[in-house]
Amino acid sequence: MMALRTLLAIALLATPLHAETIAITNATVYARPDKKLEKTTVVIRDGKIAELGTAAPAGAKIIDGTGKVVTAGLIESSTMLGLITIDLEPAGNDGRFGTEHSEVHAAFRTIDAYNPRSVAVPIARAGGVTSAITGPVGGLVAGQAAWVSLDGNTEPIRFPAAMHAALGSDAVALQSRGYALERLRELLDDADSYRKNRNAFERNQSRKLAAGRLDLEALIPVLEGRVILVVRADSVVDIRALLGVAATRKIKIAIAGGTEAWRAAKELAAANVPVFVDPTQNLPGNLASLDARDDNAALLAAAGVQVAISTLGDPSAVRTLRHIAGTAVANGMAWDRALAAITSVPAQIFGARDRGIVERGAIADVVVWSGDPLETTTRVETVIIGGAVQSLETHQTRLRDRYRKVP
Repeated sequence: MMALRTLLAIALLATPLHAETIAITNATVYARPDKKLEKTTVVIRDGKIAELGTAAPAGAKIIDGTGKVVTAGLIESSTMLGLITIDLEPAGNDGRFGTEHSEVHAAFRTIDAYNPRSVAVPIARAGGVTSAITGPVGGLVAGQAAWVSLDGNTEPIRFPAAMHAALGSDAVALQSRGYALERLRELLDDADSYRKNRNAFERNQSRKLAAGRLDLEALIPVLEGRVILVVRADSVVDIRALLGVAATRKIKIAIAGGTEAWRAAKELAAANVPVFVDPTQNLPGNLASLDARDDNAALLAAAGVQVAISTLGDPSAVRTLRHIAGTAVANGMAWDRALAAITSVPAQIFGARDRGIVERGAIADVVVWSGDPLETTTRVETVIIGGAVQSLETHQTRLRDRYRKVP
């Protein structure tokens, strides 16, 4: 009897939580942003897209997609979601660093600080966002970002997904753009020196390096091209300098912000450097973004740059990801490219080609919409992450329901 119980327990543990088969029937499906399928049934089994066809398998849970639109779940490329609850409260802020003690925090591991129970996570999920690359900001190098699923799971999709850094006035204590670039070059040189001479460093037989052992160790995957360096930069001067650093060091980089990136669009495309853009940041906030313009994303995409649309940090804004993609369309970006910029393009940038699409074998992160997902009035009707239907309840909906009936 004991042996039978043990076998049953093992069998239960081995059964995936997403074992339920789901069929979204008779929907308009964007298998890829530029591949539209009418009156199609999406079959989801064992956490993946099993089939795109016309018939639902027997016993499947049916979601009626008639008149609905199905896309891949949205991916936020650069946020602090799950790291910051209240920015000005130290106990609720695990994602923002100052430069008072150090400009380098490369060893910081987002996955150690990420809180999947943050109130902002279900709000983002209710907005159709199914995963996010979340990481710290502040200083020259802020730390290692994680790609997380928004289903409440603490196990990351990928870690480290990126190393977050910055140029511009906020990067270093002296607030000099030139000094920040000098420090970044020095840091990469010293990380390379440490990589080649670990034994000498451990015996204290090397010169003083620009950072401590843990920070230098964390930068080695960047030097070896295994982790992308995502640098917050707006000025075209900084962007062109970063292109030079990447070419010299042969490292993978992406530009986050890129307010003036349109001025270097051809160079960015030639170097295969992606840009994360918030299309609503279209006014100059400082001298580094004087050439801000509404159609930055459209110009970059037209030049062949990989463009990912992002809210660029604020956890409470992640829910608006599709809205700002719609803003890019209003300012000249093609509709399919805008959808790609919040689905398939981020997946490609961070090395997961089985995400951000609705095709056989892809991870079943799927959203059912009441209409065009880039239209403000469209509603999220169903969110599926890893093959499991998610709750759309948030702190906001609970407050709405609580006070809907006033005594």
